[in-house]
Amino acid sequence: MATATPTNLRRRRKYQSQESYTKLPWASENGVSQVESSPMPIRKNPSYEEEYGNIHEEKISEERGGGRKAMSAEAVKKDERKGKKILIRVVSSLLMMSFFVGCVLSGHIYVCLLVAFIELLLFRELVRVRYSAFFHAIQDKIPLFRTTQWLWFLVSILYTYGDFISEVFTSNQELHHLQTYARYFTSISFLLYSGTFILTIATMREGHIKFQLNQLSWTIVVICLTVGQLKYIMHNIFNGLFWFALPVLLVVTNDVMAYVCGMTCGRKFIPHAFIPFSPNKTWEGFIGGAIFTMFCSWYLAKALAQYKWMTCPTNEFNFQPKTLACKMDPIFEVAEYRISPQLFEVLPTFIVNMIPGVVEKCSTNDGEIISCVSGETSQIHHHFELVTKNIYPVQFHAVALSIFASLVAPFGGFLASAIKRAYGIKDFDSMIPGHGGVMDRMDCQLLMALCVWVYYNTFIRMGSLSVPKVVYLYNLLSPQEQAQFMKAVRTSRNFDDFV
Repeated sequence: MATATPTNLRRRRKYQSQESYTKLPWASENGVSQVESSPMPIRKNPSYEEEYGNIHEEKISEERGGGRKAMSAEAVKKDERKGKKILIRVVSSLLMMSFFVGCVLSGHIYVCLLVAFIELLLFRELVRVRYSAFFHAIQDKIPLFRTTQWLWFLVSILYTYGDFISEVFTSNQELHHLQTYARYFTSISFLLYSGTFILTIATMREGHIKFQLNQLSWTIVVICLTVGQLKYIMHNIFNGLFWFALPVLLVVTNDVMAYVCGMTCGRKFIPHAFIPFSPNKTWEGFIGGAIFTMFCSWYLAKALAQYKWMTCPTNEFNFQPKTLACKMDPIFEVAEYRISPQLFEVLPTFIVNMIPGVVEKCSTNDGEIISCVSGETSQIHHHFELVTKNIYPVQFHAVALSIFASLVAPFGGFLASAIKRAYGIKDFDSMIPGHGGVMDRMDCQLLMALCVWVYYNTFIRMGSLSVPKVVYLYNLLSPQEQAQFMKAVRTSRNFDDFV
């Protein structure tokens, strides 16, 4: 008979069948509304005996030399289903990656259309979570329930991307004549916002107001998660497809490698759960995914930096791909770096000697610093030196971005898991076979896109002006102001160098 150890008792308590009701946060004690008193569906967990009933017997059989028992028919079917799910998941991943590559090669405008379509799907899936959960309670009771949600989404899209379109027109001298119309985006957005605000208040019904306010809050949160975090992704695309493709690949790499490390090493070194409400997430997967992502970022950046199609910025809307020509940013040009010798002084000598490319420098009696010659007694060790060649500076930026993709971006996925756990759903949708919905694949990409824009404007592009922008602003000046501007330019100390 097996001994009832504390571990076994904890496992029994964890897997015992139990029934629980989860009340809504806006539940009313008086039961005013059907929505306010609707419990979440009962969810039963398999009992300890159902899931672990034969583990002890199999272990005893192994210890007696009998080996593991043959798999039952049900176990074989379960294993086959698991293999089929993995195959479907892999095929879907390959198709999605092929479609992604096709959009990137087609041009910037097609990538923007893809992002806009994804935003629409993300909003649809997230608002459907609550709509599906409470459809039985709100049907024929709350008018224009979904219409107001989509109107709020339209308001946010017009306001967000109106600024982007206006900036593109300003940056392209050939499109300056369209700037007259683009400046009305803000006014149109405000008018639509006012109308949507009035309609939202007008459709509130007595007995459902608390639920409708919670629904309005949820809609605003969804807009912040989707439109808000993707506000600057269009800027990333036109700053160079490199700044769109690299972060996407970093998140995909982290997602895949975290899954592989979690499956192979999960809970073997750190038994504690990483995220309490997501038992499939492990410390081994999180750490292993981070290590592999930082390693792969170095070579992904080097591969992408060799193509002008990826590195050149543009401000044109072309439906037919055209060859891009630009003055290459120095971060995309090969450079040499000399690693500080002080770094090697803190490391043991035998470790330094194992690093490829490290050269030991010695001083001679004349005070000259030369490369050390083995066996030469007149030379005295001075320092270790390492000069790296054929390295793109952008590779260091890629490593910095990979740290964010590994340590911060995954928490977007944990938020998505919390939402699914709260509403008792497995996936946000079934649009992508083997993966679920678009949100199931984009949960980590949203925060990553925002990080890239902040990083780019902080460490890559220090200024935001360009010649077309200056020309556009010059044309907005009055004749007197234009004359004053030209006088100031002529008196500039650098003016003579360009005449």
